[in-house]
Amino acid sequence: QVQLVESGGGLVQAGGSLRLSCAASGIYLTINEMRWHRQAPGKQRELVAAITSGGTNYADSVKGRFTISRDNGKLTVYLQMNSLAPEDTAVYYCNVVGRSVRGPFASWGQGTQVTVSS
Repeated sequence: QVQLVESGGGLVQAGGSLRLSCAASGIYLTINEMRWHRQAPGKQRELVAAITSGGTNYADSVKGRFTISRDNGKLTVYLQMNSLAPEDTAVYYCNVVGRSVRGPFASWGQGTQVTVSS
């Protein structure tokens, strides 16, 4: 299985930037997609951004402000977050889907808190 370790969260003022990182390790055959989700207090978890070999996708609420990227050599996915707003406050989770010798898998990180003050 693949284990994920996230980092980069913290407290930032509105208009500021943060960069989240998610490092993957473990045994797998393929990584199909790497994603960032977030969950704000009292709200459902939502998909923020995803990246595959074919490109990237973003939630409408973050388009033009967030950028997802990956370093295949380090098996790390990043989320660059610019022009942060208080409504971006949430726990951000990294999620990877792929295939191992045991079949398809989906791994989740432990989450990292992002707090944006007004």
